[in-house]
Amino acid sequence: MKRRFLSGALLACLSTTALTAALTGAAHAQQFFRIGTGGTAGTYYPIGGMIANAVSVPGKIVATAQASNGSLANVNAIAGGSMESGFSQSDVATWAQKGNGIFEGKPNIPDLRLIANLYPETVHVVVKKGSGIKSIADLKGKRVGMDEPGSGTLVNARLILAAYGIKESDIKPEYIKPNQSGDKMKDGALDAFFFVGGAPAGAISELASSGSGIELLPIDGPQAEGLRMASPFFANDTVPAATYKDVAGVATLSVGAQWVTSAKIDTDTVYQITKALYSDATQKTLAAGHAKGKLITLQNAVKGAGIPFHPGAEKFYKEAGVLK
Repeated sequence: MKRRFLSGALLACLSTTALTAALTGAAHAQQFFRIGTGGTAGTYYPIGGMIANAVSVPGKIVATAQASNGSLANVNAIAGGSMESGFSQSDVATWAQKGNGIFEGKPNIPDLRLIANLYPETVHVVVKKGSGIKSIADLKGKRVGMDEPGSGTLVNARLILAAYGIKESDIKPEYIKPNQSGDKMKDGALDAFFFVGGAPAGAISELASSGSGIELLPIDGPQAEGLRMASPFFANDTVPAATYKDVAGVATLSVGAQWVTSAKIDTDTVYQITKALYSDATQKTLAAGHAKGKLITLQNAVKGAGIPFHPGAEKFYKEAGVLK
């Protein structure tokens, strides 16, 4: 009896040890992969949530979407190690990696790498219906929401104003999120605001449906052409009529929304995440979940790459036949 008892105790001890080792191994094997997105009223945040759910692999990869100040904040968070990845406008990502543009004379992020080009981000310049503001040039002297420091929108707003000969000192700028700009516009405390993101954007849809209505300013003609010549990451775009309630269509510009990471992130982790992003199940989820989700396709993934691909993403795209 005694020998059997000891054997059972020993077996239990061994089983516990094995279980502890297995759990410890699983914990070590599990990768946490944070995705910096943007403000909750924009497009990055809902798209990021869908992607995080889709690419998580139980026991292996736990992806989470986190709200942030946007493109510039995300690439800096990746450089600092507080995020494994994030969404960025193509212009900001390229400047950050190469050390030019807004990173001229500042420490750049040479290890920044591309996972995927996602979809075009449309430049919106929103004014209240009947305000009398008909063009960017009319913004002189007006109260204008520029988005927060750290956002790609603020970078683009400055470039667009400059193309129309407007300095920041010529307007009354407010550095607040688009949803806060929308609230201030409803209250009559703001004349216009910039937002760069996939259309339709939640904050703008809500504002368009709120009663008094909105209009979008066009960005076209020689100013838009000059911007595209000076900054090739800008592309011609349109906001079709009825994208927002009772709002006419306008010609505007766009930049690419990209998912970026660090060269220091494990190759297999990024390979598995990229593979999951373009699985049939994920593609169906994205297409059904958001208007911009339909554009997150394998064919679009490798377009407009201003920085090197992460080796894990590159491996997948070569296997899929979209990169040589």
